[in-house]
Parts: sequence; structure tokens; C-alpha cells
Amino acid sequence: MERRDREMVQEAEKYKSEDEEHKKEVKAKNALENYAYNMRNTIRDDKIGEKLPAADKKKIEDWVEEATQGLCGNQLAEADEFEDKMKELESVCNPIIAKIRRTK
Repeated sequence: MERRDREMVQEAEKYKSEDEEHKKEVKAKNALENYAYNMRNTIRDDKIGEKLPAADKKKIEDWVEEATQGLCGNQLAEADEFEDKMKELESVCNPIIAKIRRTK
């Protein structure tokens, strides 16, 4: 009976680790999707969108599209891939949005 108990504990630990990794992936994916959709909504907002040069607006739209279609549709993507894409998207969007805020 002890052997079976040890096996059950090992199996539970294995699945716990897999569950934690899956949670991390879902959290990273959701963060990327939320940020992308917030950026899309921000540039479509009349008060903000009209202040954006067309080139900057297109740049954000293209990056948002790439982020949401590329990784978010990939069921095999890992958390670090979502996190890397989030950093890329932020590095494009944050300076553009910061320019708008400075001109208010």
C-alpha cells in the first residue's frame, strides 16, 4: 500500500507542476490580449486617435494585429513567448502614447 501512496503523491506533484505552468501561460496570454485590445481601443478613441499621426496609428494597429493573431492563436505558445511579445508591443506603443500625453 505504501508504494501505491508514493506513486499517487508523485503523480499529483507532476500534475501540479503542469497545472502551474498552464496557469502561467494563460495569465501571460491574457495580459498580452488585454494590453493589445486596450491599445486598439485607445487609438480608436476620438480624443486620442485624432492626436495621433497616421503613421503612428498604423504602427500600433499593425503590432496589435500581429500580437493578437500570431501568438494568441497559437495553442502551443509558452508563457515566455507571450511575455516577450508583450515587451515588444509595449516598446512600440508606450513611446507613441507618451507623446500624446505630453502634448495635452
